[in-house]
Amino acid sequence: MHDERPVTDIDTSSPSVARGYDHWLGGKDNFEVDRTILKAIEEIVPEARPLAQENRYWLIRAARFLSSPLHAGVDQFLDLGCGLPTMQNVHQVAQANNPDAVVVYVDNDPTVAAYGRAMLAENENTHFSINDLRHPDDILSDPVITNNLDFERPIALIHSGTMHHVSDEHRPREVMQRYVEALAPGSYVAMSHFSWPPESQKYREMAATIEGTLHEMVASCWWRSNEEVLSFLDGLDVVAPGLVRTVDWWPEGPSLAPRSEITNLIYGAVAAKP
Repeated sequence: MHDERPVTDIDTSSPSVARGYDHWLGGKDNFEVDRTILKAIEEIVPEARPLAQENRYWLIRAARFLSSPLHAGVDQFLDLGCGLPTMQNVHQVAQANNPDAVVVYVDNDPTVAAYGRAMLAENENTHFSINDLRHPDDILSDPVITNNLDFERPIALIHSGTMHHVSDEHRPREVMQRYVEALAPGSYVAMSHFSWPPESQKYREMAATIEGTLHEMVASCWWRSNEEVLSFLDGLDVVAPGLVRTVDWWPEGPSLAPRSEITNLIYGAVAAKP
């Protein structure tokens, strides 16, 4: 990796979205203050951990689809808001299909920067950029990205559970469209986002309750309708099966156990740029 900018001090006095997500996934790179996030959500939905776990499994399947020569066959990846290194990271999945695949991770969390750079230091095709995904022009002009990704060729842009952390105030659709504009034809966008089943008042109310709790704890996380989420992919061709619950996107087999209710609250899609 080549981002040599210093990592700012890590704040352990308040919960971090990235470290909280790490805890939900069963990771160890978190503090007690971060673990309070899951505890609070479990007060609303006792089986809450699958919200994060199923999103991660979706990302692994999406990365496999994007990198497989039998499917998308992309060999360049830009993973925005990547979070802490955990099970089967994008570079591990992509490079299993193509050892020459190049992956650039981007995150603005200092904990992610510290742990991510250490883990990726020995992988010459994997890089890390300290940046805020809400500022696409900064990212698209960052030498870590421009020196390692060729925007004249297809790129897989990954937004795994990121855009629901971007408030309407920061114009998430415009942010996404700026990224899409920069991609060459033949590129793909993989995105998962907090949402709820259409016409389901029950899950919409559940989402609103969880959203309120997360706003109090980390001042983040916005649930949006399926229609709003799909609007982020305007101009792209959404790959079958479309925008569906992450558990239903390219599953590796039939479900052998009942799904947690909370898996109804996160959706995913992959779309191609014509």
